[in-house]
Amino acid sequence: MSNTYELTASVRNRVGKGAARASRREGKIPAVIYGNKQTPIAIELDHKTVYMKLHAGGFLTTVATIDVNGEKIRVIPRDYSLDPVTDQPIHIDFLRVSAGSTLHVQIPVQFINEEQSPGLKRGGVLNIVRHDIDATVPADAIPDHIVVDLTGLEIGDSVHISAVKLPAGVTPVVSERDFTIATIAAPAGLKSEEGEAAATEAAPAAKA
Repeated sequence: MSNTYELTASVRNRVGKGAARASRREGKIPAVIYGNKQTPIAIELDHKTVYMKLHAGGFLTTVATIDVNGEKIRVIPRDYSLDPVTDQPIHIDFLRVSAGSTLHVQIPVQFINEEQSPGLKRGGVLNIVRHDIDATVPADAIPDHIVVDLTGLEIGDSVHISAVKLPAGVTPVVSERDFTIATIAAPAGLKSEEGEAAATEAAPAAKA
């Protein structure tokens, strides 16, 4: 599970584009806390602190506590906006998290034991179909990642969600099919050789 952290925020007395720009000029990031059937709170956070958290990894899957003028609110980031030119964060949406709640999150996939895959050792290529898994999870037990073991996989093999050991409490949102997470594809050279062989075999038959 991702380590939780705490941020300090102050309430924004004004909202709107002009007020948001003013916050950014002061080194702040405008944000909003919503959900849990409570009135949304417009806040602003220290830009440097948020920037570091955003680039530390796991930002959208880590429950945090925001101290808003002395009131501590448990939240999880749900979305953020980046400046199209500078790539700096310019707004964040936080969802309130109550005790015992369940969240819908995207959990990153981590592939291990590539050196134990005969297909990859023969030059096969790991074709990742899903870099993240959409899942529902307990708010207090969000895993950092989902592990996919590539041991024993040959060229042409696929990894489906049914073959993955999921952490306790993690349920894929897609439940009606056994979706593919990754495949071991043949290297380009092998594909070309197979294509040429097939063409050669087909040529005599065509003449006949």
